[in-house]
Amino acid sequence: MNLGQWIADFNNELNKKDGTDKKHVAMIELLGKKNINIQDIAVDSRAVAPGSLFVALKGTSQDGHHYIDTAIQKGAAAVLLNETSSVMYTLQSPVPLIPVSNTREALKHLVPYFFNYPAEKLDLIGITGTNGKTTTAFLVDNLLKQAGKKTGLLSTIVYRYGNRDIPAKNTTPGILDLQRTFSEMEKNKVSHVVMEVSSHALHQGRVSGCPFKTAVFTNLSQDHLDYHRTMAAYFEEKKTLFYQTQGKWIVNTDDPWGRQLQQEAPEKVWTYGLEQQRDLYPLHYQSTLEGLEMTLQTPIGVIEVRSSFSGRHNVYNILAAIGVAVYEGLTAEEISRGIETLKNVPGRFEKIDSGQDFTVIVDYAHTGDALERLLQAVSELKPRRILTLFGCGGDRDRGKRPQMGMAAAAYSHKIILTSDNPRNEDPLSIIEQIEAGIQSDRLVVFGD
Repeated sequence: MNLGQWIADFNNELNKKDGTDKKHVAMIELLGKKNINIQDIAVDSRAVAPGSLFVALKGTSQDGHHYIDTAIQKGAAAVLLNETSSVMYTLQSPVPLIPVSNTREALKHLVPYFFNYPAEKLDLIGITGTNGKTTTAFLVDNLLKQAGKKTGLLSTIVYRYGNRDIPAKNTTPGILDLQRTFSEMEKNKVSHVVMEVSSHALHQGRVSGCPFKTAVFTNLSQDHLDYHRTMAAYFEEKKTLFYQTQGKWIVNTDDPWGRQLQQEAPEKVWTYGLEQQRDLYPLHYQSTLEGLEMTLQTPIGVIEVRSSFSGRHNVYNILAAIGVAVYEGLTAEEISRGIETLKNVPGRFEKIDSGQDFTVIVDYAHTGDALERLLQAVSELKPRRILTLFGCGGDRDRGKRPQMGMAAAAYSHKIILTSDNPRNEDPLSIIEQIEAGIQSDRLVVFGD
């Protein structure tokens, strides 16, 4: 990429925008040599290689401007930095500088340009909400794959395309990693990308400029309020996904936030639910430990479905995935096959069988609502006893801890609390906050 050409193109595009769109960015210039070819982009000085453009980002705990000298020593060909920090570097910098009002905003324009806008060449399917994103994403991916589509998957568990399985660092990759991955997917002839889109990713602009074909809203319950502060703010971030979606919004309208979202653009929405019955809903379903048998009403008629997944919460996940599949043009037969052939999702109602004479289920439930849905599904299987072992992570939304305790107490015969990645908090203090919601003598406490 020629840096001077990008700046010229950036400024030309900015000239076409109105005042609202110019709020966070302004015309930029290159200080120093103009004809610079960039081989790569790095936002971490440790990743800088000769010929890289180093972008100095200011985060919550680190400021990339403190590592500009390191990046230059490692061979950075130029540096993009905040203009307030540029004065101290302008006179003595051995490489060209690009001072901007906000490096994070500039990065949103730079990265897609560098990779030649790969997102525009892919059918993007975004899935957001508090619970159910991962299972829904795996279901949609399998439905499309079984129908002959070449898919990419970006989930909390794994980033997958071609023959590659890459352990996920974040639910949604940062904008640089995301666009790089889109570029690799395009080279691997991927046509459809199924991705979980987190509220953090939406707030931080990681998917800025990505034209989604379809988007799914699963539900909203308390989570990440350490970051968003209020449920209303949390919802507003989730909502932004749908306003960069060109096709259908697949929305759970049993959820009150889903009904609010539906009112934003009812003509674009296909609804799904068990109580609100309009576009996708079950005429009948039966859940056992072996799985689900369902008769579902859909926009293409009635479909019979069998799944190895159990529980009412997975009826919702399956309905959401089928909504996407119908919009993508899959037939009833392809949909039935795609649901039935996905046997499990790691850590999502995952049944562990080591020959024991009792059932063990592992689930990633990490909110009060998710734990309640999980245990409700387990109780519907009529077990003799339910023993629940869980903990809560440190340095995260503390308000959900007693809620998880309350959910466990409502369904469990015995509750075992233990430590779950306490980070910088005292593990026993976390456990005490969970206990506040239990108010039961069915409790066993394990330390760190």
